[in-house]
Amino acid sequence: MPKITLLNDGSSYEFTPELVPHGGHGKHLSLLDLAEHFGFHIEHACGGACACTTCHVIIKKGEENLTPMDDDEMDRLDMAPGLTLRSRLGCQCIVKGDVEFEIPSWNVNYVSEGGGSINLGDAIPNPKK
Repeated sequence: MPKITLLNDGSSYEFTPELVPHGGHGKHLSLLDLAEHFGFHIEHACGGACACTTCHVIIKKGEENLTPMDDDEMDRLDMAPGLTLRSRLGCQCIVKGDVEFEIPSWNVNYVSEGGGSINLGDAIPNPKK
């Protein structure tokens, strides 16, 4: 059974692909759709339509277990803050095996909508500095 692991909080979920219904959050069996199915939130202001970068994730392990990046995702990712060589849009990458990922500290939606990210990291100013 494939497993996804969110490194921000250490939660892991094994799943049987044929038994996971499409929740409408990006492509069926995408990292975003699976995350929402298992109850952990990844921002996705455009509804998973590859029209924003709020579902930007960083793959730490298991890149080979994701579908290859298409041109639309590649073009959109160019606008993501904190872009890395392991960045993907959660709504576009379909999971085919074990994947470990993290949500970057910076989340575009955090500023535009006043909060809500599960990992704000260095996006929150430290008043004691």
